[in-house]
Amino acid sequence: MTSQYLIIAGGPAPAAADTLWNTAAVPRGTKRPTTYVCMLRAVNVGGTTIKMDRLRALFAELGYTNVSTYIQSGNVLFTTTAGRSVDHAAAIETRIAEEIGVSVSAVLRSGPQLAQVVSANPFVAQGADPAKLHVTFLAEAPKPAHVSALEVPDVAPEDFRIVGQEVYLHLPGGYGTTKLSNAFWERRLRMAATTRNWRTVTTLHERAEQDTRA
Repeated sequence: MTSQYLIIAGGPAPAAADTLWNTAAVPRGTKRPTTYVCMLRAVNVGGTTIKMDRLRALFAELGYTNVSTYIQSGNVLFTTTAGRSVDHAAAIETRIAEEIGVSVSAVLRSGPQLAQVVSANPFVAQGADPAKLHVTFLAEAPKPAHVSALEVPDVAPEDFRIVGQEVYLHLPGGYGTTKLSNAFWERRLRMAATTRNWRTVTTLHERAEQDTRA
């Protein structure tokens, strides 16, 4: 069946990681420190094992500061004053492959981007049970042609919304049996993606906010 689900082309604005503080208190040319959340795809599931202490050390070796991890599924928070998220993702993927010997996709969101992801969840606004919510984070904005051609199986009462670089999922029966899996979105939208439950998303947002204020 052709998707009849609401698909919103917009969504969170690009990260402001490369913008400069335009204030007299900051020296000219000094880049604003940005907190990022890096979400690695399928870490410590399906045979891809990475210890979190090794992961933290690897990020520090890349020159990132305030490095921390959350649970064991490959969520890393870090701060940097240089570069673009796409460049950081490539550097992280390359270093993990070289030093740990596994190939994983790294999907990044800045602190401000993640704040917008949290505030834009349409299912929260509708009063859905947070325990039934997930977000699939896409590596980039999907191509309009892939979105317009999207076909999904009959998944009622499940529901989804594509907003910018995220797919919001409402899964009353849980994630374990859904057809709207991470692999489904990767195949249909032809890009890397990684999925987190709503509790993880909101916790990562809270921790990114704390790091930004520190």
